[in-house]
Amino acid sequence: MSSTRTVLVTGAAGNLGRAIAAAFEQRGANLVLVARTKESLAAALGTESERRVFIAADLLDQGAIDWAVRLTRERFGRLDILCNIAGGFRMGPPVHETSDKDWDFLMDINARTMLHAVRAAVPQMIDAGGGKIVNVGAFAAQKGVAQMGAYVAAKSAVIRLTEAMAAELRDKNINVNCVLPTIIDTPENRAAMPKTDPARWVAPEDLANVIVFLASDEARAIHGAAVPVTGLS
Repeated sequence: MSSTRTVLVTGAAGNLGRAIAAAFEQRGANLVLVARTKESLAAALGTESERRVFIAADLLDQGAIDWAVRLTRERFGRLDILCNIAGGFRMGPPVHETSDKDWDFLMDINARTMLHAVRAAVPQMIDAGGGKIVNVGAFAAQKGVAQMGAYVAAKSAVIRLTEAMAAELRDKNINVNCVLPTIIDTPENRAAMPKTDPARWVAPEDLANVIVFLASDEARAIHGAAVPVTGLS
């Protein structure tokens, strides 16, 4: 990967954000790392540098992510890669008992944050002549699951929006794809599921490597893919 690539990562203060930042940094990219607070970014990622910028932004505020993309262009001249990894999981009641609050939370954190980010980023990529977008769906979103109706609906929206954008933007030299991980091996998931064997879960570093590939020139012929990332066999 050329050292001139600039990558914006949403939800960058989590375990996957840390792994993605490290993977792109190893390849010489400029990094714009976005989370709700700079303090959370500093706790997860250390310090800013000439080629690593922290931005605090509420992704549910379109103006905030618009500003983050403008700052990216001012600092590095262009935005080449957008990684939409902000998201969240919540089990819930049956669909007929799901509250508007739970529905809104899961649709907002998983789908609306992505929508706001692409609204801000895509016009810049079109002006620059191309780019790469990688979204994070979920393996579970390929079919309905009991007590997960709102979650799988939100992550299914990510998949369908990925496909739609890929069809709309491929002639603009913009690749749009998504990954579908199973359970990611994080300290939080280990604490929440202490009786489950994490050996078959997905390591954040392995998922980051797939995302980096989809954002690379080697994946230039891939459009609208939903790539399962299911851990070790």
